[in-house]
Amino acid sequence: MNIQIFGTKKCSDTRKAERFFKERRIKYQLIDMKEKGMSRGEFNSIKQSVGGIDSMIDENCKDKDLLTLIKYLSDSDKKEKVFENQHIIKTPVVRNGKNATVGYCADVWKDWE
Repeated sequence: MNIQIFGTKKCSDTRKAERFFKERRIKYQLIDMKEKGMSRGEFNSIKQSVGGIDSMIDENCKDKDLLTLIKYLSDSDKKEKVFENQHIIKTPVVRNGKNATVGYCADVWKDWE
């Protein structure tokens, strides 16, 4: 099992995800999205796994202007804009090979064990 957690240190759901895997003694890799972010391959894999770009976007993010802009873009432009501005992706993004979740999804992670 190769778990990757994409999130930020200030995000409470990211900390809860870390605690979930620590308590079960499952090794994971934490990637701080403010420092590094996702590669294009990781981004595309996660997008396919979670059912598209719309399910990755955090509707409660602080950048309301960018959210409004993204709503009116075509799908290919939307994908590119979200990749360039990864701070609007809902965190944590937890990836296990081809499987991925967006947000805190402990019920799904239990099945990965």
